[in-house]
This record gives sequence, C-alpha cells and structure tokens, in this order.
Amino acid sequence: MTLFPGIEDCAVIAEVAQSHDGSLDTAHSYIDAIAETGAQGVKFQTHIAAAESTPHEPWRVKFGAPEESRYNYWKRMEFSEAEWSELRAHAAEKSLLFVISPFSDEAVDLLTRIGVDAWKVASGEVGTLPMLGKIAATGKPVLLSTGMSPWAEIDAAVDILRAGKGAFAVLQCTSIYPAPPEKTGLNVIPELRQRYDYAVGLSDHSGTIYPALAAAAEGIEVLELHVTFDRELPGPDVPASVTFEDLGRIVEGVRFIGTARRYPLDKDAQARELEDLRAIFNKSIVAATDLAAGTVLTSEHLCLKKPGSGLPVARLDEMLGRTLKRALKKDALLSENDLS
Repeated sequence: MTLFPGIEDCAVIAEVAQSHDGSLDTAHSYIDAIAETGAQGVKFQTHIAAAESTPHEPWRVKFGAPEESRYNYWKRMEFSEAEWSELRAHAAEKSLLFVISPFSDEAVDLLTRIGVDAWKVASGEVGTLPMLGKIAATGKPVLLSTGMSPWAEIDAAVDILRAGKGAFAVLQCTSIYPAPPEKTGLNVIPELRQRYDYAVGLSDHSGTIYPALAAAAEGIEVLELHVTFDRELPGPDVPASVTFEDLGRIVEGVRFIGTARRYPLDKDAQARELEDLRAIFNKSIVAATDLAAGTVLTSEHLCLKKPGSGLPVARLDEMLGRTLKRALKKDALLSENDLS
C-alpha cells in the first residue's frame, strides 16, 4: 500500500514540535521555511493539557520555561481549533503534508474535524491502544514511532494498524535528545521491514544530517526529524533538531540517494556505454623499444601504455613468442597485422 501517493522516494517530514513556543506566528513561519527546503511535510504536536496530562506530570528536562509545571507549559503550547485550521490551510497552500501527533482522544477529534494528511503516533503513545484504534479508523496514513517500546508493544500497535483502513509505516526512533550515534539503531530498520513486511522509516533525534542519509540508503519510505531556526534558541526540542540549512542538505541527499536506488547499475552495460572513455583511459600493448622485423617477441619487447585503442592488456601473454612481420618504433601500438 502506498504511504503517500505521488511521492516516489522517501518522504521528508520536518517536525516543529514545541519550537513555536506557543506562538501562532512562529508556527506559520516554520511552515514557510520548511516549504523552501523542498521537504514534503510539516509536523506539529497537538497538546490539550487537561485531556492528556495531570498537574503532577514531571518535566522531562527543565529548560528555562517560565511555567512552574509541565502541565502549564502544555497549556501554553495549545492552539485553538480555528488556529489549527489556519495552520492546516497554510500547509496546503505550500503543498506540504500536514502531519500531526495527537496526545489525547480530544486532540484526535479536533484534528479529524479540521483534516490531516497523516497521523504520527509519538513514542510515548504506542501503548495507548484505544487512541491508536481511533486514529487507524480514520483511514489516514499513520507513522508509528517506536522510541521507547519493546517488540511486544510494537507488535500490538501494528496489529491495530493492520486492522485499520489506511497505510502505515513503522519508524525506528530513539527517545534520547539528542540521540548519540551508538544509540541511533540503524540496524533496526531492516528488522522492522522483515518483521512487519510494511513501510518503514526513521524518526531521528540526533540533531545531525548523518542518520537521515544512512537510513535513506536503506530504502526507507519516510524520514521525520526536528528542525529549528537556530540551535541557540531555548526549548526542549532544539538540541535534537537540525537547522534549515541542514534540512535542505538532507532533502537534497535523500533525493540523490533515492534516484540512485531506483536505477540499479549493470556493470557490463556501463562498460559498453563508456567504450570511448575506455579507449582513452585503458592501456594497450605497445613496443617497449625499436623492434626489427622478424623479432620473436618476449616480455622485454613489450610494455603497457595508454591509450586503450590497440590490443588489450588481457592479450599480453598471447603475444609472447609471436614474430613481427614489420619493424615497429618505440611506443607503437601492436596490432594483429604486425604479427605472423
């Protein structure tokens, strides 16, 4: 099943997360900047504090937010339904997939009303099976992150997605911000493909371009990664984010790799196509010194030099013991007409 019709290679989804810091204008600015990189999608998170959390939720990391609790921080990250509709329209105007991570049933309901192009199930929500079933029932593509789940939990989530109406992809993810190279888990990508026989991807938190390109070479269908205007900005997601310059390089690299993968190379056919170059760069059998007619050729009489338009190097042993019918000057290319 096609994940995103019309996208031939890996879809690149840029995650804004909380980097808008509760500002609608900043969220719109991210949409514009993401579109300029050539990425295919923008991703946000829909938080409704009262529906997803309690005032007792601890901070994952305290980063200088003015709120005393994470609950109040989530409240500041909230947008109204009208504001989400505005962002959704802006993404469509920029031809970007509008991808959202909901964190409550209420968020799923809100987003179903305004319309999304795809859902992203955050790593912490993989075990929230009732919400996952509700998402799967919409028929929209689902990106399942797996950053903190064991195989059994992922299996249960995939079973629900298989019973749904739409396509889905299972994404390798490591819920460390930023994720170091030894925790990236590129080896899991082919395991996901083999285990579920479905689309796979990478949700990257490294803050670098490297895992994205390595995963693209594995043939993933979707890549999601955080982006920021400036690595010096505050916020919980910035250390795991790439800059827009890096995002542009990733998009370019993913496209290059995708094209290369779609055109497997036949080495024999390539050699035939490059025959003219082979004649220039390859070597031929030539006279090592001036040779008189009647010379019985030995290895001392011959050497190998460019261009490759004469007798090929592979025939050198065949020439030994042959007799010259005519004299040759040093560096003359040997030919069958010279030999008896």
